[in-house]
Amino acid sequence: MNKIEVAQLRENYLLNELLESDVLKNPIKQFEIWFKNALDSKIKEPNAMQVSTINRNNRPTNRTVLLKSIENDGFVFYTNYNSNKSAEIENNPFGAITFLWLDLERQVRIEGRIEKVSDSVSDEYFAQRPRGSQIGAWVSNQSEIIENREVLEKSQLFFEEKFKDILIPRPNHWGGFKLIPDKIEFWQGRSSRLHDRILYTLIENEWKIERLSP
Repeated sequence: MNKIEVAQLRENYLLNELLESDVLKNPIKQFEIWFKNALDSKIKEPNAMQVSTINRNNRPTNRTVLLKSIENDGFVFYTNYNSNKSAEIENNPFGAITFLWLDLERQVRIEGRIEKVSDSVSDEYFAQRPRGSQIGAWVSNQSEIIENREVLEKSQLFFEEKFKDILIPRPNHWGGFKLIPDKIEFWQGRSSRLHDRILYTLIENEWKIERLSP
């Protein structure tokens, strides 16, 4: 098998520019514009994002989850509250989110504090989920080691029978988190690796806008 020449992989970004005069004063509003651009471009799962947290050994961990709501003060996703990521958030509530939309040559990096959403918000979202996904929230003890796939399949059959012909309640161990940002960076690919990077930093409830060197 031929050696893969990773060092030779190179893409020259040409599509757009990002200038300070182009962006809104509020980064969440600016994010909404870019997110709509991603939706309109028919990118597969434009709401996929990397969520990074710190574990008890002070080591960073990372996984892909789906953004489910953009609020005036933050970004909401849902998960199992007994999962590794939830335990890490409980221990250290600061984390980071990254969106990468390669088709648009764009990336957004977000840092801030993560907190649980209210039970009522989690209930409302859970009620909108497809029934199969609702069952899945009961079936999966996320991050636990299991013997084989059959464990999941048997549990799925059990809960399908248990909730047959009735509304499925949200399990107490499942719900939402919101990352409330204090830093948001918008990255636009440019030629010769001289990319545009616009950073918003929250200082005394006001967003400061600065350009970063690539």
